[in-house]
Amino acid sequence: MNRTDPGSAAPRTASRLLPALLLLLTVFGPISMDLYLPALPALTRELGAATSVAQLTVTACLIGLALGQLVAGPLSDRFGRRGILLIGIVAYIGTSLLCAAAPSVGLLIAARLVQGLAGGVGIVIAQAAGRDVYAGGALIRFYGRLTVIGGFAAIVGPLLGGALTTVADWRGLFLFLAVIGSAILLITLLAFGETLPAAHRAVGGLSRTLQDFRTLLADRIFLGAVLNQGFLYAALFAYLAGSTYVLQDVYGLSPQAYALAFGANSAGFMVFGYLAGRAAERWSVRGTLGAGLAIAGVGALGLVAAGLAPMPLWVVLASLFALASGVATASPPATTLALVEYPRIAGTASSLLGMVRFGFGGLAAPLVGIAGAASILPLGLVTVTATVLAAVSFAVLARPRRGSDPAAGPGGPPVTASTTATVITAH
Repeated sequence: MNRTDPGSAAPRTASRLLPALLLLLTVFGPISMDLYLPALPALTRELGAATSVAQLTVTACLIGLALGQLVAGPLSDRFGRRGILLIGIVAYIGTSLLCAAAPSVGLLIAARLVQGLAGGVGIVIAQAAGRDVYAGGALIRFYGRLTVIGGFAAIVGPLLGGALTTVADWRGLFLFLAVIGSAILLITLLAFGETLPAAHRAVGGLSRTLQDFRTLLADRIFLGAVLNQGFLYAALFAYLAGSTYVLQDVYGLSPQAYALAFGANSAGFMVFGYLAGRAAERWSVRGTLGAGLAIAGVGALGLVAAGLAPMPLWVVLASLFALASGVATASPPATTLALVEYPRIAGTASSLLGMVRFGFGGLAAPLVGIAGAASILPLGLVTVTATVLAAVSFAVLARPRRGSDPAAGPGGPPVTASTTATVITAH
């Protein structure tokens, strides 16, 4: 790895609280998605919406998260991380309040789209700033911790949502999101110093951004890793959108019991994300990613089986656990493969990765409600298809090259793509 990349000077000036804050910023997406999931059936009934229409509140947030990252990443490469982040957090607080006041499902869907746009800023800045301040094995460990904290937020979100549904309706849950955003804003003002020095920022405006996008998309290892994550996150967000109906409407769990079951699966997401960071660093980046694909595939097949024939609750829970754990296992190595060679445009690279993750997720989420709230089969079919496409895209596009890559690109000096994993694990 290039030891003269632009992030090499950042750790000397970074706040000691910065690593914790970067991890905290990743709760934007999971908390926005997960906190109100236990109340989604009640929201559907109160607003008089069809199941598939109510699930568009999930889809809108996912699309917003994707587009927000796509915009915020290049802007942070050009203008720095801190200012863009503060704008995103303030917008997140305001749109959370708009969601709480929405009088109809249509206006709620629109507000969720804007909330996602604002929330995407925190996710992409966390990844890009991490690339600013970490290198080598520390970079892999950081992305592993991002996966872990995302799983932790996924545990806390439904548990809090389930608890809050006993004292507040779904509108109260969005007010709680505004409170969380306010707390993050305060911490950011105190702890987040600029991680991208002015001398290392991108220049050239839109034409340079488009050139950077072309450079990234021409790198088949980057593209393979990004598409792998897009399809895996399509499976994950199909699970997020469908599990609340499967477990509550099909298996009769209460919102509180659903939150506990969801929390157990998210605990697996945390544990496997942590283990994946260690395995990728000490064993093999590509091997760890392959193991994640296999675990997710087992979970998806279990959901198909439950859709084809009646299965006990434990089979469905085990399948959901495997699906979430497999995605968590694949995430740190895939993120590292996507970003490791592009320190100077980490924000732009992160924005493409995040856009594909959440964009594919947003497209997949409503598909699980096509057959209504009483069928598991669509969830199984969506997750199996997505997992297969994730494996194929990575196998075809991201196979190691023979020899070195003569194109340096904006990310730094020429790097032998086939030895990227070796460079990473050597640290």
